[in-house]
Amino acid sequence: MPNIDLTGGSVVVLGGSGALGSRIARRLADRGAYVTLSARDPNRLDRVAASIPNATTAPFDLRNPDEASVPIDAAIDTHGRLDGIVNAAGVVAFGPLADTPGEIIDEVIEVDLTGPLRVYRAAAQRMDSGFIATLTGVVASMPTAGMVPYSAAKAGLSAATVALARELRRSGITVIDIQAPHTETGLVDRAISGEPPRLPAGLDADDVADRVVAGIESGERSLAADAFG
Repeated sequence: MPNIDLTGGSVVVLGGSGALGSRIARRLADRGAYVTLSARDPNRLDRVAASIPNATTAPFDLRNPDEASVPIDAAIDTHGRLDGIVNAAGVVAFGPLADTPGEIIDEVIEVDLTGPLRVYRAAAQRMDSGFIATLTGVVASMPTAGMVPYSAAKAGLSAATVALARELRRSGITVIDIQAPHTETGLVDRAISGEPPRLPAGLDADDVADRVVAGIESGERSLAADAFG
């Protein structure tokens, strides 16, 4: 597994305004990367970017098929290249499937599965080497009752990551599936539907961000839950 040198690299962070995405972005910048932060809310992106050296922003909506290339174009237009993507974006919904509104199912699948695949497609067309790192989470391999759409989306994205790694194995692009355990990011408190179950304390977001970036640098192709200690 070849090591990945982040110095001078151009990296897009999807979900870059979130608790975990912003931490990962800061660590990438600390290692010399130029980060392009992407998420829906331009004001939140600007606030995060202000604290990260040389960070730029590219607001876009994963639900919109016409915007999939926005963060890719922004990174290339600004830095002349694209060397990596970290996908830390996502939404979650709770409750029995029978009680989940159809539009909520659609949004979870769109944001957590279909949208990222569109971005990866746009990136693969323009990357000559580098990496695509996806935070699918432990639910990708341990589907959970009361989280059927989220489990399905993350499991599907994990499978897509494995398949994409095979497609790109000769291109010099490392594809990484990151199945971190439950992490204290506040995502459960921002569920788009339903009430979260009582969960045990999650991992510290700073520790997870450290491990994710270390895994990228060492060229690891997967980080299972036990890789986080």
